[in-house]
Amino acid sequence: MTALTQGPLLGFDTETTGVNPFRDRIVTAALVGRGPHGTEQRTWLINPGVEIPEQAAAIHGISTAHARANGMDPKQALAEISAELTAAFSRDVPVVAFNATFDLTIIEAELERHRLPTIGERLGRPLSPVIDPLVLDRALDRYRRGKRKLVDLCQVYGVEDAGNLHTADVDVAATLDVLAAQAHRHPELLTQDLDQLHQWQAGQHRAWAQNFNSWRASTGFEGPGASLHWPLGREDDDAPAVPMASHDRSVA
Repeated sequence: MTALTQGPLLGFDTETTGVNPFRDRIVTAALVGRGPHGTEQRTWLINPGVEIPEQAAAIHGISTAHARANGMDPKQALAEISAELTAAFSRDVPVVAFNATFDLTIIEAELERHRLPTIGERLGRPLSPVIDPLVLDRALDRYRRGKRKLVDLCQVYGVEDAGNLHTADVDVAATLDVLAAQAHRHPELLTQDLDQLHQWQAGQHRAWAQNFNSWRASTGFEGPGASLHWPLGREDDDAPAVPMASHDRSVA
């Protein structure tokens, strides 16, 4: 499989008003396409139509006033973003996202909120193929100690000059660089076709989430744990327990 090393790949990231993908809104989004012919990038600043909490604005740098003055209408932006993602999935181009469950779930929820066709509805099938460097790292280096935020994986995999993480376009570039480094370090990834890799990640995520939730229960933590579902969460499932910043949306 050459997709992990040569592309084409479509990286995706969002910055949002909060950490609940079913209730919160997208503030910025970025798509970065990489392939044999180079790199293309698109970014969106969106007026989410609600107040951006100070905690979220402190991380991604977008205030309510700035989004209202400069942001796109959400319906237009969501239509453009979803069209790009749908086109990639339709051509079996892998969509690469760090903690993909959050970003793919929130855009599907936003599309429903604005009464636009979801990506799944457009495809007529589940969203795939998806590649999630966080899921890969948990599976391939299960016993490594320490955090697994995007900034941590950049250090682990030798990705330098990640730039100003917490902005969607920089996060996407760093995520794609981490994936390339993972493929180099773990060449066994290259032996799976995209469908196999997608299904393998779903199983690995479920196993990790079950173990994580068992640990939470054994230590007395209350509240929702990690969703068992990947790459889309389910509203009737336990919501992912995630920190605020998009590239920090990992629970362990």
